[in-house]
Amino acid sequence: MTPGHTADIAIIGGTGMYDTTILTNTVEVKMSTPFGHPSDLITIGSFEGVKVAFLPRHGRNHSIPPHRINYRANIWALKEIGVSRIISPSAVGSLDSSFMPGDIITPDQFIDFTKKRKQTFYSGGRVCHISVADPFCPELREIATELARKHALSYHDQATYLCIEGPRFSTRAESKYYREVVGAQIIGMTLVPECVLAREAEICYVSLATITDFDVWAQHPVSSQGILAQLQENVGKIRTMIKDLIVEIPKNRTRCSCGASLNDALV
Repeated sequence: MTPGHTADIAIIGGTGMYDTTILTNTVEVKMSTPFGHPSDLITIGSFEGVKVAFLPRHGRNHSIPPHRINYRANIWALKEIGVSRIISPSAVGSLDSSFMPGDIITPDQFIDFTKKRKQTFYSGGRVCHISVADPFCPELREIATELARKHALSYHDQATYLCIEGPRFSTRAESKYYREVVGAQIIGMTLVPECVLAREAEICYVSLATITDFDVWAQHPVSSQGILAQLQENVGKIRTMIKDLIVEIPKNRTRCSCGASLNDALV
């Protein structure tokens, strides 16, 4: 753990979500890890008495594409500063006509279609078979669901997130395959291996996905500019959710087993 710089909760900011103004008494910390440097400096500050770390997944200037993010360094660095919970906002596309642009989702499952990403801290020396049967923290998902109902948001508490390699978007044939054959509801490029590594680090993890567009199965062209425009409309809702989550998350982890994920996983 880095002396003098600790946090209990981390926000890994995704596309369009780089605002750290909710934090006070901030300090920027440069970290190095056995896997290289994280995406950027980590901003550590306070919100309502809670120590919070913020790390921009793509770098603060959005200069790192999804397939080049150093996921291992990001999660390792957050673990080093004492983080036990991660809130992970991101932008996704919809593969389901009932999941509309502007909706917020806490997915409960993922399907991995990435190709070249390093997905474990255990590449030699010890073997680890981590369980991701239920890959997200049930306690954090439950709190997020309660908050979404409280604010009357258009929200889904169950969805399968299909993670592709990127950085390109899907072909129309791929999009229809993911929707009709695979049966996923949302699609993105950053969830895996981020949530898997969090589980290996025994950190609770919840994804707050916000839909920016229908994927190309719906015959609507997908563009980065269109996604960013919709995302700006969603930012206020995600910001509210994050602030309330920080306050509502209990200090002690008694309603999940994320902190004991390595039990029986190491060979």
